[in-house]
Amino acid sequence: MKISILTLFPDMVRAVLGTSILGIAAEKGKAEYEVTDIRDFAAGRHRQVDDRPFGGGPGMVLMPGPVVEAVEHVRRGHEPHAVTVLLTPQGRPFDQAAAGDLAAKPGLILICGRYEGFDERVRETLNPLELSIGDFVLSGGELPALSVVEACVRLIPGVLGHPESAREDSFQGEGLLEGPQYTRPRVFRGLGVPDILLSGDHEAIASWRREQAQSRTRERREDLMEPRAG
Repeated sequence: MKISILTLFPDMVRAVLGTSILGIAAEKGKAEYEVTDIRDFAAGRHRQVDDRPFGGGPGMVLMPGPVVEAVEHVRRGHEPHAVTVLLTPQGRPFDQAAAGDLAAKPGLILICGRYEGFDERVRETLNPLELSIGDFVLSGGELPALSVVEACVRLIPGVLGHPESAREDSFQGEGLLEGPQYTRPRVFRGLGVPDILLSGDHEAIASWRREQAQSRTRERREDLMEPRAG
């Protein structure tokens, strides 16, 4: 999968793309990353990318020209069915199901905003998929973009060391939170590992883990246990 990130702060995202799972995915040839500086497509000696909003108001708004031209340039290097994503608080909530859908695409083009957001003509011209990672405010779209990238890349077959890892994560399968996990030592400050996990009875362990996942989800995210529409 080819993944392009368009940003005003390329160094901010390059460092993350080369580490941990994202870096491993690139080394395995499962993901290819491209980082584009939107400012490279700005006109004038000062490469201006933002301006004051018409009608007044606080802050600055990203101008449509540099953003649209940057995306059009990047699109020429992608397959026709690559998905263009705009990271914005106004977008649909990003969740594990959305990650699964995007992970199956041939490519992703993610646009990171800054300041007070985008000139509306960016949306009208590019017709992107708009995504939000939560109901809170950040200074820009770089961290949301990286969150989307990691959530998708780890679902690409062959990226994770153990093929079951992604399938057993929280929000996968039945959409439950993952239950408690334990490793060595068997006793830590008086707290022991549940006997069932030491029994060697794989069927009983699987049943216990499912019960724990249901219990934890009911306690912490009861909304996930409600029937899903459609």
